[in-house]
Amino acid sequence: MPKIKTKSSTKKRFRFTATGLIKAGVAYKRHNMRKRPRRMIRQARGTMILDPSDAKIVLQFMPNR
Repeated sequence: MPKIKTKSSTKKRFRFTATGLIKAGVAYKRHNMRKRPRRMIRQARGTMILDPSDAKIVLQFMPNR
């Protein structure tokens, strides 16, 4: 049987915390920031922990984590 491979794009975009949660960058931060509310810009700094429903999708692409 061939080995199960991890999606390369998933490796680059997501990291695991020590407790097993998944960290990701916040969306909508690349361009057109002048249109965004200041509050959104402040809250989108750094990374965020994914919701469990989204984390389940990411785990499908990372079988070997």
